[in-house]
Amino acid sequence: MRIGMFALAAQFPGQGQGEVLHRTVRSAEVAEEVGLDCVWLAEHHFVPYGVCPSAVTLAAVLLGRTRRIRVGTAVSVLPTVHPVALGEQTALLHLTSGGRFTLGVGRGGPWVDLEVFGAGLEAYEKGFPDSLDLLLRWLREPVVGACGERFAFREVAVVPRPDELLDGPPAGPEVVVACTSPTSVRLAAERGLPMLLGMHCGDDDKAAMVDLWRRTARAAGRPPDEIAAAGHVSAGVAQIADSAAEAGETLLKVMPGWFKQGLDAHVTVDGRVRAMRDPLAYTELLCGLHPVGPPRLAADRIAATAERTGIRRFALLAEGSGDLAATEENVRRLGEDVLPLLA
Repeated sequence: MRIGMFALAAQFPGQGQGEVLHRTVRSAEVAEEVGLDCVWLAEHHFVPYGVCPSAVTLAAVLLGRTRRIRVGTAVSVLPTVHPVALGEQTALLHLTSGGRFTLGVGRGGPWVDLEVFGAGLEAYEKGFPDSLDLLLRWLREPVVGACGERFAFREVAVVPRPDELLDGPPAGPEVVVACTSPTSVRLAAERGLPMLLGMHCGDDDKAAMVDLWRRTARAAGRPPDEIAAAGHVSAGVAQIADSAAEAGETLLKVMPGWFKQGLDAHVTVDGRVRAMRDPLAYTELLCGLHPVGPPRLAADRIAATAERTGIRRFALLAEGSGDLAATEENVRRLGEDVLPLLA
């Protein structure tokens, strides 16, 4: 079992953005101290839902401040960046960290980001597969060119080569794909890429997505050992306390306000209406799905998800209290009280 921390860099009402980023960095340092496997970093633009606009940049900061723990993006939004630029950054972090970096990519949403960065709605609605394939080519081949509608350039050398890791295996960096629909599951499976599954999904939904991934991967001719070893990641929320009531109360006090402020700030690029979840009901849903409660309950819920879905890697949001000291304590309890119960 590999338990990691999911950091959204959430700006709770009344907090400054520098304060949020300090909490994110400090909690990642604590995650390494207490033996967690990975820190997963989210990326958002122009909204207080998360104030990290570049997950790869923050990943570089954390890789420089740590020595053991893996750092991954959950996710870098591919439609708003050039795949070659992201590939170069990925190779750089992979090589300089000794292979501790994982690149998670996703499609994002139809937000105003597409207008600001010049990608356009087409990049979100139709361009993700082509962007992903160009990114994968950059991470796997020595020379890359492109002749598509969105990306067209002469062949250029891949520098630095991500397969030239000193004192490590020749394989390049790990890439995972955020999957929210059967279409994205099939896309990941056909390429043999592990999935990152969202915290809004229950075990039954995640098990169904893993099953679809396996069936699609087999149909696409992916090697059986690759299918068996796929390291899918389950995102969730963790709040450890002496009782389930105490843990739930901590989250219900502050997370609905964060959801309300953060989700309401999203603006669609084309004016389409997007129905956002009810903040209180969503918080209650998360408390019921994930390891929210005393250590034994938390460990049992993680183990149950692993048993039902086959997923052994977890990215758990630990900042739900919104408070620096409380977040540090929560991360420590996750590592010191829950991890031993899963061993």
